[in-house]
Amino acid sequence: MADPSSYRPSPGQIPDSPGVYRFRDEHRRVIYVGKAKSLRQRLANYFQDLAGLHPRTRSMVTTAASVEWTVVSTEVEALQLEYSWIKEYDPRFNVKYRDDKSYPYLAVTLNEEFPRVQVMRGHKKKGVRYFGPYAHAWAIRDTVDLLLRVFPVRTCSTGVFKNAARTGRPCLLGYIGKCSAPCVGRVSAEEHGELAEEFCDFMAGRTGTYLRRLERQMMEAADEMEYERAARLRDDIEALKKAMEKNAVVLADATDADLIAVAEDELEAAVQIFHVRGGRVRGQRGWVTDKVEEITTGALVEHALQQLYGEETGDAVPKEVLVPALPDPLEPVQQWLTGRRGSNVSLRIPQRGDKKALMETVQRNAQQALVLHKTKRASDLTTRSRALEEIADALDLDSAPLRIECYDISHLQGDDVVASMVVFEDGLQRKSEYRRFEIKGRAGDTQLWHGEGQDDVRSMHEVITRRFRRYLAEKEKTGEWTDGENELTEEDGRPKKFAYPPQLVVVDGGQPQVAAAKKALDELGIDDIAVCGLAKRLEEVWLPDEGDPVVLPRTSEGLYLLQRVRDEAHRFAITYQRTKRGKRFRASPLDDVPGLGETRKQALIKHFGSVKRLRSATIDQICEVPGIGRKTAETIAVAFAQAAPAAPAVNTATGEIMDDVEDGAPGTTAGTREESSTADAPEERRGQET
Repeated sequence: MADPSSYRPSPGQIPDSPGVYRFRDEHRRVIYVGKAKSLRQRLANYFQDLAGLHPRTRSMVTTAASVEWTVVSTEVEALQLEYSWIKEYDPRFNVKYRDDKSYPYLAVTLNEEFPRVQVMRGHKKKGVRYFGPYAHAWAIRDTVDLLLRVFPVRTCSTGVFKNAARTGRPCLLGYIGKCSAPCVGRVSAEEHGELAEEFCDFMAGRTGTYLRRLERQMMEAADEMEYERAARLRDDIEALKKAMEKNAVVLADATDADLIAVAEDELEAAVQIFHVRGGRVRGQRGWVTDKVEEITTGALVEHALQQLYGEETGDAVPKEVLVPALPDPLEPVQQWLTGRRGSNVSLRIPQRGDKKALMETVQRNAQQALVLHKTKRASDLTTRSRALEEIADALDLDSAPLRIECYDISHLQGDDVVASMVVFEDGLQRKSEYRRFEIKGRAGDTQLWHGEGQDDVRSMHEVITRRFRRYLAEKEKTGEWTDGENELTEEDGRPKKFAYPPQLVVVDGGQPQVAAAKKALDELGIDDIAVCGLAKRLEEVWLPDEGDPVVLPRTSEGLYLLQRVRDEAHRFAITYQRTKRGKRFRASPLDDVPGLGETRKQALIKHFGSVKRLRSATIDQICEVPGIGRKTAETIAVAFAQAAPAAPAVNTATGEIMDDVEDGAPGTTAGTREESSTADAPEERRGQET
């Protein structure tokens, strides 16, 4: 491992101007390429104290043995040079999207004397017109088969074409009217070229004019009683309309745009692109990449733009590119795109309307692609086994942790504090074993923990204590479970809630949370369960009584598994915390009236229209509600009289004071059964929750 100070240039040597820099290793291989508006300021960031660098950046600068730079005139030139060098050197520490060579395109070889329509993959060739990319090659062939009856362009290979020209006999498509047979001279090169141009125009979205022309020709043929020709034109029109139906209209006014969405976590990112031409989705593609450097969403978008348009020119770069986040700075990227197209390109975030709705669809596709990628990775038995072995080696465990439990604390500014427990067995989720806790807190606990943020530490101590106290109680009740197979199950066959001990306890947090969990286990006399913590900011693994964290390699399957476990615990905790908070917000004084069930609550609200009006009603008026006697009415009036007036609801996004929150049906009580096993809930936006 190299010391960055050994090759650090002096600040005076580095120019304060735009440029591109390269880090090289001891073998002179380029391992990272970057651009900067000011080379001096950017390179200075890499030579800080190593402890202050992101782990991936730290790994890069300690792998490198030298740094060099090239000065350019503008940021646009820097962007172009960066792209060229990334393509040339393929540096290991740069974000690299999986190459899209596997995506098939519909290609028309306009650079040939007799243009050919075919499926093409790989690098694009000069003089060839491309449409797509398509998800599957069969989708291209279906479209081409429909269009050939209208545009009988050559589709045969060079060998077949030359053989037909030598023998004077066309291929089968020539006999059935799906090829104009230029090989035997049925049409001239100029006529065949016009057919190919019309084919390209139709595929580019200029469909309306052509369809209207065919319809006019059909009517003229019918008027002239050329019914066979009219029928053929009618069938041509139906074939074209059927081909058009394969691409639904998603945007009005024949919009040409590309929509790019990004779904990411700490280690990986998925990018999805929808190509919209003439208001229709003409192609789709996507990549998944490892985040080998510390990078923002805007930077991921910038790399995607380089990948998409680095070798494109003209109409291949659309007038409008919609993205989830803008690169910083924006102007050089926009100028670069404009230069590639030859006219102005709009790069922006959609805010409303159809474009925003379509962007949400692209975002869902990106999220699904990331989930699918992770699912495939997690479902592989060999990969899971390797992950468990790597965890055992890194944490110095006696055996692979076949059962892992992870705990997370969630609250909103100290209110509605809850905890989650998720279980992974053999590297897979065991949702039936998930548990959730409502943190109670105990008087005197504040003397045990000191310092900012120690509420989470105290809560972690409490939840670990409660979970393993239940484990000890079950163990004491059943004895040492070595003589039979049913000691861990209830009479109905269901597993006892806390009877199974894990081999590894993972907590979401760093050294303080790990210390709290270890302290709880020590107080209970449990010394055969390993504990570790995964700190989110730097993805470091902390062990009890260790001053330095364990840093697993970025490509480690063990780190990937620990991250999945931690993220699932976080999701489950936030879901419960939000449910609990929502119930508290919806609570009303009616919840405190003994014997008043949901049916009579709803009857009261239906009768008065709102809780606000019910609060101001007299006892006699309350008695008018069916099912409400005078004694119950008096109890309701007393409950409202004792209840404190509700604070006005405020929209936290705008600061606007909302209408009275009581103008609606009351919710259920805030009390929630502790340690429930309900586990299914979607991931939600995290906001300010922890």
